[in-house]
Amino acid sequence: MAQDGANGIAPQEEETAGLLDSWARKYRGATVEDLDLPPALSTSPDTSLSDAMLSASSHDYSHLTVLSDETRSLLGYLTVSKLKSLFESRQLAPSDPVKKAMVKFKRSEGRQYKVISMETELWELEGFFENIGDYATGSKQDFAVVTDYGRKFVLGVATRHDLDEFVKRRPSIS
Repeated sequence: MAQDGANGIAPQEEETAGLLDSWARKYRGATVEDLDLPPALSTSPDTSLSDAMLSASSHDYSHLTVLSDETRSLLGYLTVSKLKSLFESRQLAPSDPVKKAMVKFKRSEGRQYKVISMETELWELEGFFENIGDYATGSKQDFAVVTDYGRKFVLGVATRHDLDEFVKRRPSIS
């Protein structure tokens, strides 16, 4: 059994709370909206990989979301760097459809997705990336799909790099 810390909180919980508190101070109430993300770039499962890659490259995107043609629901995503390596290794051809390369979101029973919206605070987003706090998913994440609360619209994609750039351009307080 874990030994209680000085304040009655288990040491691991105390460390987590301290980390979340430091992130809250670092971001000072800023939300995902403050990242000024470019609009999401989505593609269809039947689009050719070369067309998807061209779209991503022309907009300098690292990820593309994949939406259903019929329902516009979020099916998965493409990571541009992984796509490049699949082309180089000849595992996929540029004429192949996106559905052959996309990472599908797992929609199994009981799987809970966290909604990351424009109103999500940046300290919560960092917790999502680092798998700490209320937005933890069971593993660290490379990016977040930003949606509205009803999850009807993909608004953008946030990455760790976006958080780092936000901190660099925001003046610090003493």
